[in-house]
Amino acid sequence: MMQELRKSTKWIMILVALAFGGLMFFEWGMDITGQTAGSFGEIGRVNGTPVVYEQYMASYRNLYDQAQAMQEEPITTVQNTRIEDQAWDEVVNMILIQQELERRAIVVSDEEVMNAARFSPPPDVVGSPVFMTDGEFDITKYQQYLATAEPVVLLQLEAYYRDVIPRGKLLRQVGSGIYVSDAELWTAYRDNNERASVRYVAFEPLARVSDDQIEITPREISDYYRDNREEFSVPASAAVVSVAFTKAPTAEDTLAVETRALELRQEILDGADFSELAQTESSDAVSAADGGSLGVFARGRMAVPFDSAVFAAPLNRVTEPVRTNFGVHLIEVTERWGQDSASARHILLPFERTDESEIDLLAMADSLEELGESMALADAAALLGLEADTLDLIETRPIVPGAGDVEEGGEWVFDPEEMSVGDVSPVFENRTSFYALELVSVDPARYLTEEEAETAIRGNIGTRKKVDVALEEARALVAEVRQGRSLAEVAREIGLEALDAGPFARNEFVSGLGRHNAAVGTAFGLEIGEVSDAIRANTNAFVIERTGAEPADSTAWLDQLDLQRAQTVAMMRQQRLNQWIDALRESADIVDRREQVLNPPEDQPLSQLPPVFW
Repeated sequence: MMQELRKSTKWIMILVALAFGGLMFFEWGMDITGQTAGSFGEIGRVNGTPVVYEQYMASYRNLYDQAQAMQEEPITTVQNTRIEDQAWDEVVNMILIQQELERRAIVVSDEEVMNAARFSPPPDVVGSPVFMTDGEFDITKYQQYLATAEPVVLLQLEAYYRDVIPRGKLLRQVGSGIYVSDAELWTAYRDNNERASVRYVAFEPLARVSDDQIEITPREISDYYRDNREEFSVPASAAVVSVAFTKAPTAEDTLAVETRALELRQEILDGADFSELAQTESSDAVSAADGGSLGVFARGRMAVPFDSAVFAAPLNRVTEPVRTNFGVHLIEVTERWGQDSASARHILLPFERTDESEIDLLAMADSLEELGESMALADAAALLGLEADTLDLIETRPIVPGAGDVEEGGEWVFDPEEMSVGDVSPVFENRTSFYALELVSVDPARYLTEEEAETAIRGNIGTRKKVDVALEEARALVAEVRQGRSLAEVAREIGLEALDAGPFARNEFVSGLGRHNAAVGTAFGLEIGEVSDAIRANTNAFVIERTGAEPADSTAWLDQLDLQRAQTVAMMRQQRLNQWIDALRESADIVDRREQVLNPPEDQPLSQLPPVFW
């Protein structure tokens, strides 16, 4: 039955391949059954189904490439560990899904594949300009293309639907029975669109109530410590010697960039084509593809030095090098309309290390690591002309001056099974620096004693008691207002001011009142002109008067109801799906043997390891 579909071309195969990578069921990756032949070996099992090395590595490489594409600096050891765990979870989930498809006997017929291929093209295909007519996807063009396509690509397309359709059926089964009433949808819409205006008095008890107006007993301190002990946990800390040196370009590197810019400018003045040089030399990839053109832009849009040069330079002549935070620019202004806007092109040379400087930097890192293997880190630093510093690292947020966040180094320091006092770390690398650490001492995580925590406890109890005092004053104010006096008048008599706020919605942050607290909620429960009781919110006390109301528009709600319902149901389906996957994992027999297989004993022959580790 599929014979009439078996034709295609190279580019649609690429689209289908992309669809395999990005459009699988819930973005869980390619189909994984655990039965691949020729595997290096099992690295685990899921309900008896092997997890083989090739499956795991395919998922790992995909996730690794995605992570690397999102950052310029290399993937750190800590990030890599997370990626390894994500890859494992992805493969396990896929096997569980496949097992569930088989258990439920969910299959796909040739007719279903045919109809899907004809009328439900993959999203990447829908977005292709080739199938557009007047900016809209043209199903007729797509169907005409299928009729003349190459067999190999439609085989890929068939495989795509044979994988996606069963998973779609499973999704519908898992997410069946989800119902959202109009009342629930209206409430959600109203919460985002109904608005209130208020006049309020804030009593600011921490400033208004003095310490001598409250009393804190020893018994209260002890009770608070006993009931809130987790508040006084102290993370592990370590004294370390640190050495850090920056990866930023040196003054010599910057000079080299400026010298190169002058050389390029001279080449252009001698007749070289600006556009060609922009394409080969400029680091601004977007403009370089168009010969360096930035199009037309208004004054003030660019960085200040760049902007100043553009609106001062002669037309059609390359400027002297212009330095901004992005690097060094050569600019040619092609048109200018007074001091309002201009058209220009540029070549951007970024500030970066020269090849020689980069080699010196890496050699410094290698030398520090090698010396650290045989001597104290401070001694190694001195030999290399680097400065060593002694500081305390906190496990929950390890920071080293000159290197910033040193998460990878923190993992090394606080690994009690591996590290001991006097050990020197390898040289680690983050986005800005290279750094190394020497462990001097470690203080394990602990709880403050009651004596150590007493000052903080007094502060917490004192805050609550000051708010209690302010609430009493607020209740007295409310009583006066309900005798017929205005909120502003009574507030003024006690040295406070009635302030206005709004209009605001339930979910917004309201200056003076806060967000998602009792004060904001109370505002929507009042009638216009009604004054609230005394309200405790955060560490403040309030009295609120409703002064205005803007109801949510029920007609506008009805106009978007179908879209709101679809979005809400989709979100609930995803939540149910996540819960379902968690339940599958909880009840599954999952054996993780990655540590034994991928990190074998040191005496295991290298030939027994997979090629990726050679």
